[in-house]
Amino acid sequence: MTYRLAGRAAAAGLVAILALAGCSGSDPASNSASVEGLETSELTVGALPIPDSAALYIANKKGFFKAEGLTVTIETVVGGAAAQEGLIGGSLDATQTNYVSAFLAVSAGNKLKIIADMYQAAPNSFNLMVAKDSGVSTPADLRGKKIAVNTLKNIGTLAVASVLKSHGLTENDVDFVEVPFPDMRGQLEKKIVDAAWMTEPHLTAAQTTIGARKLADTMTGPTADFPIAGVAVTEEFATKNPKTVAAFQRAFAKAQQAAAADRKAVEEVLPSYTRIDAATAAVITMGGYPTSLDETRLQRVADLMFEQGYLKSKVEAKSLLIGSTG
Repeated sequence: MTYRLAGRAAAAGLVAILALAGCSGSDPASNSASVEGLETSELTVGALPIPDSAALYIANKKGFFKAEGLTVTIETVVGGAAAQEGLIGGSLDATQTNYVSAFLAVSAGNKLKIIADMYQAAPNSFNLMVAKDSGVSTPADLRGKKIAVNTLKNIGTLAVASVLKSHGLTENDVDFVEVPFPDMRGQLEKKIVDAAWMTEPHLTAAQTTIGARKLADTMTGPTADFPIAGVAVTEEFATKNPKTVAAFQRAFAKAQQAAAADRKAVEEVLPSYTRIDAATAAVITMGGYPTSLDETRLQRVADLMFEQGYLKSKVEAKSLLIGSTG
């Protein structure tokens, strides 16, 4: 689960940002002081068409970005890796990115900064699914089987590997295959894959249309409440555009607070940028919308990646964050 925000901001601490957000309204006139001197006012931000990115759309809908003097264009991206390519290549100013992708990019020498936390796992928000008539009854039965994930060596494989470990298997005991989320349901039904790591709205669709059943919740134990995605910019963008970054953070923080406080705020925007209709939005399982950028929480991702061999050396989450708490 990553996007496009355009890098011009190096930024103030999130505590101060939230304080400013709390006392500023959505009326542009009320923030006249904060919009002065922005290095740039137009940003292109990459986002996946999934619930994770809801706050971006809430901020546009409610005028939070406009109140900060920003015009934000949200560009749909197909995945975290592609989003980071756009970010590093300069076609995106900022982007949604899953944290596994971000840590892998940094370990490879790319200079990224996380400026906002976006989404975290909740129970049954990322499940390992099998066909209704599958002979697989526990994760231990997956030895030698094919498991679909949206991206290889990323958040999906990391989460599934944690489940396998608790059942006496390793990542090398199964065959991970890369399958886009929308195609997983069909591959399960046709027995092309034996299991699939799915999130919403694909979870609910697979259950209701082909009777797919849950094999395991992959966000439990070491991955319970696991941080999933945030908003990234390049270090260069952050250094050159601190006021713009801070303005974005203030607006995004207000939208994230709205998402965290009222599920209806998320349900209302989902049909506008995803294939989730209003009826489905009302019943799908959603993760959480963190209201602070907490280095302690994000360090869990880097530590698990190091433990499972995704990182050759430890990475300090704090080194990636702008405006963190904790």
